[in-house]
Order: sequence, then structure tokens, then C-alpha cells
Amino acid sequence: MTADPQFRDSAVKAVHHQFRVVGAGPTGSLLALGLAQQGFFVVLSDRLSAELLLNRSRAYAITHSSRRLLQDLGLWTALLDQMEPFCSLRLDDCFAHRTAWFNVRDLRPGNRSSEAIGWILDHRPLMNLLLERLECSDHVELQLDQASPAEDPLVKACSRDWIVAADGPRSMLRRRAEVPFWSHAYQQGCLTAKLRLTGADQHCAYELFRPEGPMAVLPLGQDRYQVVWSAPLQRCRDRAASSPAELLSALDAILPDGVNVVQLLDDPGAFPLELSLALRLHRGSLLLVGEAAHRCHPVGGQGLNLCWRDVSDLLNLTEAVRHGDIAPTSLARRYSRCRRFDLASVLLATDLLIRFFSNHNPLLMPFRRLALFMLKNVSWIRRLSLSAMTDGPGTLLKTLPK
Repeated sequence: MTADPQFRDSAVKAVHHQFRVVGAGPTGSLLALGLAQQGFFVVLSDRLSAELLLNRSRAYAITHSSRRLLQDLGLWTALLDQMEPFCSLRLDDCFAHRTAWFNVRDLRPGNRSSEAIGWILDHRPLMNLLLERLECSDHVELQLDQASPAEDPLVKACSRDWIVAADGPRSMLRRRAEVPFWSHAYQQGCLTAKLRLTGADQHCAYELFRPEGPMAVLPLGQDRYQVVWSAPLQRCRDRAASSPAELLSALDAILPDGVNVVQLLDDPGAFPLELSLALRLHRGSLLLVGEAAHRCHPVGGQGLNLCWRDVSDLLNLTEAVRHGDIAPTSLARRYSRCRRFDLASVLLATDLLIRFFSNHNPLLMPFRRLALFMLKNVSWIRRLSLSAMTDGPGTLLKTLPK
């Protein structure tokens, strides 16, 4: 189909559009880099300095949807040596005493050549590479370490500017624009800590469903692991504030048999969990990306990958604008519409997992045992579940890009 000539003319002008991205975390920085590679001029601002943006002790589970985005932006090869692949995923229902395994052959054929279900990537090398590439780009103006921005982007933006809120769950821009927003605070919080373990499979990730909340154990290479431990919020804070010996003892009591804690490698952190969603991802020229638009429970490692699928879909649309295939004036509306199914599916699925597994309800026990039995013994159910986790629910009926 040939695009309307009027759209073609507007596409030429679109290159002169400016994006103002507020929030230079992994999502905002990745989006800014992708826009710059398409030829847009980007102003990327954050109240934190580069050093503070780098100094965050956490790791991310990278799925195949994020792998494809990093490859498209020319970042994958540079990060590959910094990532730890895992080839198997162990799923335990600790209360029902059932276990299911996922491995590489449960992936969709288009993903199997990577020989990994996913990868664990530490925050610092990721941010270091993103900031290096941004600093080298002629299309990016970095405005970091601005405690109070000199101008309000919602007020000062010219008619050709798009403003992107990537400033996190308490987004100032979202609140100022009065975008309708729904939020539900979980009773659970989350504790994160890096540990040295013995007895754990070096290339295996663990997801342990426990009555107080799920726990993920993610390999960082050699005998180092990150634990993402969900429990009632006050209990998480008490554990984070306890002595290393007390915390290690509590972990030793609940890790799988044969897995033991040797050493705590960082200061544990505790934070509240919530389920939230902006009822629309735009208002005027404002676009919401990442946790400014949504948050889900960290079960299954969906958080960052869901944010990066925002980036991927938005970049696909801006590329279409650049080529004149869609009108610039329809960008915000199309972006908001194309993200609905993926966001609703992931938020609903993670919430149902928590409600289904994080309890002592004896009435649910037969159904939990049946669910683990089916995952263990029916290959197509494993493949369907793993595809939804690694590629996103919206790809289940689509052919994966090469």
C-alpha cells in the first residue's frame, strides 16, 4: 500500500521533531538511543548524575523479546560477555511439593539457536554501555544531575516536540498531565540481595512459589546469584535490616535442598510492590513509557522486559513516521492502542500467579498440583507458557521476527 503523499511530506519534517525523554534509567536511555539512531534529535534528562545512575545493585532477567531489541540497536554483542545465560528454569511449588522444569527445547524454534532460555545482566555494565553510546551520539543532548529542571517540558515543548515520561512509577510528568492512573498496592514487598551459593546449578534459574510470596534465584556467573524474595513488606524490611548472619540463616532454611548460602555480597534492599496501569499511555504530545505507565509483580522477571517492549513498539511506530507510513499526529494514539493487549495480559497473568500460589488455601491445592503436573508432563503447555514469558503474550499467534 502506498502512503498518502501528505504523510510522505510530514515524514520529511518528522526528522526535525525533537523528543524530550525524562528519565535516563535503562528504559529511557534505551529509547533515547533508538530514537537517535533513527535520526531524531533527543534531549534526555534526569535528576540523577551519571554515577548515581550507574550505582544500582541489581540484575535483570533478559528475555528473547529484549534480546531482539538489543540486537536491533547494535548493543547485543557488546553486552554478551557481561551476561550469564541460563539454559534451564526450575519451577517449585514449595507448599504443594511439586517441581516442573523448562529447558531450551521448550522454546519456540526461532529462539532455540540462542541456546538459552534467558540471560541475567547486571545493572552497571548495561547502564555504562547505554551512557557511552548516548554520549557519542550527535543526536542526543544529555542533561543529567538536574535536581530541578530549568524548564517544564510540558510547558516549553514546541508543537513539533514529543515528550516521553520514563521517570518511573511516581512519574511527575504523568501526574502533571493528569493521565488517568489505576494502582493497587500488594501486601507483599520485595527484598533483593546478591549472594554466593554452593550446590546451585550454575546455568539454572529458580522460581520458588512459597505461601508468603515467590522467590527467584538468578545466576550471575560462577557461584554468584541474585535473590528476589517476595514476602509481606514489613518482613522484607526487617530482613533487610537484620544482620548478615540472620539473613543468611533465613535463606538457608528455604532454599532448595543442597543449595547453601556462603556469603552476602551487597547490602540487601527492600521495596513495596504494586500493580498499576495508566488507562491511556498518552495525553497530547506526552507518551508514557516503562514504569511511568505500568508496574507488575516481579514474578517471572517480566518487569524490565515489559518496559522494553514499550520501547520496541514505540520505535517501530517512530520508524513508520519517519518513512511516512503513518502520520506524526497519530503516533501517540497508535502507541497507546498497540500496547494494550501485552500490558493487560502480563499484569493479569502475574497477578493471578501471586493469588494462586502465595497462600495456604487447601481448596486450591489440588489445582496447584494439577497445574505443576501438566507443566511437567505436557510439552505444548510448557512451550506455550515459556513463549508468553520470553516473547510476550501478543506473539503467541504470530511468527517471530528473524
